[in-house]
Amino acid sequence: MVTLDKIYHAAYLLKDVVRKTDLIEAPNLTDRCHLYLKTENLQVTGSFKVRGAFYKISQLSEEEKARGIIACSAGNHAQGVALAASQNGIHSVVCMPDGAPIMKVENTKRLGAEVCLVKGTYDDAHDRAVELQQETGATFIHPYDDDAVIAGQGTIGLEILDQLEDVDAVIVPIGGGGLISGVAFAIKSLKPDCKVYGVQTEGAPSMFNSFRDDRLETLDAVSTFADGIAVKTPGETTFQMVEKYVDDIVTVSEDETAAAILALIEKQKLIAEGAGAVSVAAAMFGKLPLEGKKAVCLISGGNIDVNILNRVITRGLVMGGRNVNLMIALEDKPGQLQGVSEIISRCGGNVVSVHHDRADTSMAITSCFLKLGLETRDQAQIEEIRNALTQAGFRLVSERV
Repeated sequence: MVTLDKIYHAAYLLKDVVRKTDLIEAPNLTDRCHLYLKTENLQVTGSFKVRGAFYKISQLSEEEKARGIIACSAGNHAQGVALAASQNGIHSVVCMPDGAPIMKVENTKRLGAEVCLVKGTYDDAHDRAVELQQETGATFIHPYDDDAVIAGQGTIGLEILDQLEDVDAVIVPIGGGGLISGVAFAIKSLKPDCKVYGVQTEGAPSMFNSFRDDRLETLDAVSTFADGIAVKTPGETTFQMVEKYVDDIVTVSEDETAAAILALIEKQKLIAEGAGAVSVAAAMFGKLPLEGKKAVCLISGGNIDVNILNRVITRGLVMGGRNVNLMIALEDKPGQLQGVSEIISRCGGNVVSVHHDRADTSMAITSCFLKLGLETRDQAQIEEIRNALTQAGFRLVSERV
């Protein structure tokens, strides 16, 4: 059973292990509310997960420690377990999906754990970890559905209330539900009028669906680059706590999450992974009733693979109207490209790529498709360029990402 005393005990034990992460005001991310960021992406392992893992392991008996530790994780819990186990001299094995970001896998190994890659999703890694636990007798450290783990995560709630006493709302990413369960319990116990909202991605809405339908549900599949919250089935304990202590849950799209990551990079100089940025996406895109409120977005982690980050930045630029691809049907004769370029230049756009396609069988022999990649300021400038080209007699065929 999670209690406030247990969360305070976790805070005491963790004070020399984890970082009391900064609460940063972020006025440039949205004008809908007074926004603050709880920067768990700057935690010692790049994620909040070390809190719950370390506290859970600290509460094991000597006999349990001697049997070794086994865990399952998409990557962040793995690093927390590895660090805690190493510091306590315990052998640890972590099952991770084979599609987990390379950085998370390598960091887990570097911190001292033995990594077992499992084909499939987090849930497949969980099933394999359970099998290994039964075979070896090792102590299983669940990533979210465990009272001690939840209490460890709840220390974030204590810190938020200490850093911003008059907070009106806290927005928390949800995967299996351990983080929001601990945070919501701590906050509702000490400041019941403060709203606690959860956020999931549209491609992995397991807790969203369960909360909406008032029963625990399992997804057939998940599809999101936010690997840290790609969970098919929420925890039983966490679902009960979410039902009791969380005010509402919303979802955000992949594009909205990408735009939030880009905004954090540009405006706050912070790197967040997909799971860590969904809370900011919910605030930026008006998914919650935050007008005029003091709201805290919990950035749960910053362990994003560099290759994924590159794709996310590109997607975020498109989502924000900063990049666009246009395709124009032209008569294939001299001067056409110059005319198009002059219009784009006059509107303030910057052409970064040009491709003539004369091979498409859907156009006339004397025509071509001109494919342009542009750098722009925003969606309004894109529309200005499109209108100017149309008024000059050019025919826009499509606009592609």
